[in-house]
Amino acid sequence: MKYRNDRYNTAISQLGYGCMRFTKNGGKIDMEKTEKEIMAAIDMGINYFDTAYIYPGSEEALGTILEKNNARQKVYIATKLPQYTMRNKEQVDKTFAEELNRLKTDYVDYYLMHMFTAYDEWENLKKLGIEDWIAKHKEDGSVKNIGFSYHGNTDEFIKILNAYNWDFCQIQYNYLDETSQAGRKGLEAAYEKGIPVIIMEPLRGGKLVNLPDKAKQAIKDHGRDYSPAELGLKWLWDQPGVTCILSGMNSMEMLNENVRIASETDPGCFDDTDRKIIEEVKKIIKEKEKVGCTGCRYCMPCPKGVDIPAAFYFYNLMYMENKHNGRFGYSQSVGLRGEKAFPSQCIECGKCEMHCPQHIAIREKLKEADKALRPLPYKVGLELARKFFFKR
Repeated sequence: MKYRNDRYNTAISQLGYGCMRFTKNGGKIDMEKTEKEIMAAIDMGINYFDTAYIYPGSEEALGTILEKNNARQKVYIATKLPQYTMRNKEQVDKTFAEELNRLKTDYVDYYLMHMFTAYDEWENLKKLGIEDWIAKHKEDGSVKNIGFSYHGNTDEFIKILNAYNWDFCQIQYNYLDETSQAGRKGLEAAYEKGIPVIIMEPLRGGKLVNLPDKAKQAIKDHGRDYSPAELGLKWLWDQPGVTCILSGMNSMEMLNENVRIASETDPGCFDDTDRKIIEEVKKIIKEKEKVGCTGCRYCMPCPKGVDIPAAFYFYNLMYMENKHNGRFGYSQSVGLRGEKAFPSQCIECGKCEMHCPQHIAIREKLKEADKALRPLPYKVGLELARKFFFKR
């Protein structure tokens, strides 16, 4: 494993473990499988583990595994305050205490204000006394580094970046988001200030792995023997402003492959031919994709049970691969669930759009997705299949 230094010269593994997508069985985290993967990651040199208050069961699972294996001192834990729900400092205290309890620790190495989208949100926290709160917890050692995660535009990101003496920040960044969200401009602004940047959604929730066949062939023709994932990760690690890339690894195969790539990659690894293939792949992807959803699930849960990310994933799949694959996959994974989760259940309350980091017009796009994924023959077939599978 290779390491890059944070603001205080702490060596962070340039591959971090994203804990949002732990494997689940029956709605619960598969602790045995997750433990094996986490401990293998630590053995391979990964020392940065990212979780959050709102990731169901994630903090507690991570804390339990680290305590059981006496591994707390081997890693740096990053977790997040759901700042968008905070109404007073007492709520902040209560939430932080709950996180420490879940994580079975008395300090957090990297603590983030979760999911800023605009500068006003930082101003609101200041009115609650968050600056004094941060100072107190940094002084007593319960918070080692303070930062924020971000899902807005570049200008608002730079405002927040300059508004406080941050120790680090976390942004969504990949070769499709180079000019959106914080973007390259935001990354380089942080780098100029000496603020480490943690990268989330480096492969757009898997979209930069499951590329159209035309894009895969273009990468193959490139002659470097890169997989789509390797191309996307190397594009990021090529940039010196990137401190750590988070990957939601939930298989040993994915873990081994990502560790291999991380161990072979340094800033400056790309050349002009590599950048050319990136531009070619971007052009191909944008020809096909219908909705820019990353599958982050901030739109969930839907009050009416609609599985929004699944609808968009399979809607995109129809055009990135073929219509049959998209419709069949949707019918299998969503259509045959015990509880219906179809876009037609949407009542257009707009709650999902309030939380979408990508600012997608979800209500409008759900109608498009439903029409594409469930034409009349599929609707009839699904109803018949459901009656068969769920007959009492």
